[in-house]
Amino acid sequence: MRTGYASIFPSVLALTQRASANFFLKDIFVGHDFLDGWTWQTIDDPTHGRVNYVDQPTALQANLSYATGEKFVMRADDWSTVPASARGRDSIRIVSNDAYEDAVFVLDLEHMPQGCSTWPAFWTLSEKGPWPKGGEIDIIEGVNLATNNQATLHTLPSCTEPDYPDRRQTGTTISTNCDTSFNFNQGCGVSFTSPAGSYGAPFNAARGGHYAMARTRQAGVQVWFWPRSHPRIPEEIKSGADVLWPNPSWGTPVATFSWNTCDYDAHFDAHQMIFDLTLCGDWAGNAWSTSGCGTDSCVDYVNNNPSAFAEAYWEINSLRVYTPKW
Repeated sequence: MRTGYASIFPSVLALTQRASANFFLKDIFVGHDFLDGWTWQTIDDPTHGRVNYVDQPTALQANLSYATGEKFVMRADDWSTVPASARGRDSIRIVSNDAYEDAVFVLDLEHMPQGCSTWPAFWTLSEKGPWPKGGEIDIIEGVNLATNNQATLHTLPSCTEPDYPDRRQTGTTISTNCDTSFNFNQGCGVSFTSPAGSYGAPFNAARGGHYAMARTRQAGVQVWFWPRSHPRIPEEIKSGADVLWPNPSWGTPVATFSWNTCDYDAHFDAHQMIFDLTLCGDWAGNAWSTSGCGTDSCVDYVNNNPSAFAEAYWEINSLRVYTPKW
């Protein structure tokens, strides 16, 4: 008996019908577009990682960031031993200059950072803040040797995502309280158990794939993932069409978050996009002892093993942002 569930999580068809207005290509980032449309942040890592975020001139000079006509790459230093007195291993954290409310974000990603101590993320964050006011949406995130991606919301109190049987997603709910003050900022997360190869080494071995995140006031947040070899990648996703809308041909989202138990206006506003790669820190560091990465401490590993970071890089083919025209 499932009395009362249907009103909590509508079907995928209902979600896509409610968000069926066309979305039009607003911004496209390919290759050199990232150099002009994003800011290289040099802040101390908010998650306490063993990392030193560098500015754009430093990143370009050291080849930590570079662009071609078709690719954009950013990575961690994989040649230096890090002194104990240093802030951490050189790495990159970039934030988009523009912010978006209702939008569809489509990322064609060839390679993501992988390996022990790594904690890469592609996410959106309130432009106004201060965090967690205005909310956070993690689209790609994981640590160490993980092979399943995780999508998560982080918010002020009174936002939950109950795991009712008719929550339309292929992923597995691992937490339902989005409040950052609950359980050490775990957030309300969904693990990408299907399709396979959504994160880390398996993702990179398959030459990556396509991620899409739709965020609308009507339908909530949905995240899709298609491996590059998936036989049914929507044509508009593959081709980078100028107009699209989330529809049943996209299949069931891997992660679904509704506003039924999380008031939109109280928890979310316009978001900027962020790519970052931190090392160790609050998640990867705390998970180190069970990561299978060895007996050294996470910090010692980062300091003394530069060659371990040869695969710690983002290789982006394109990022497209679509917004509605009302």
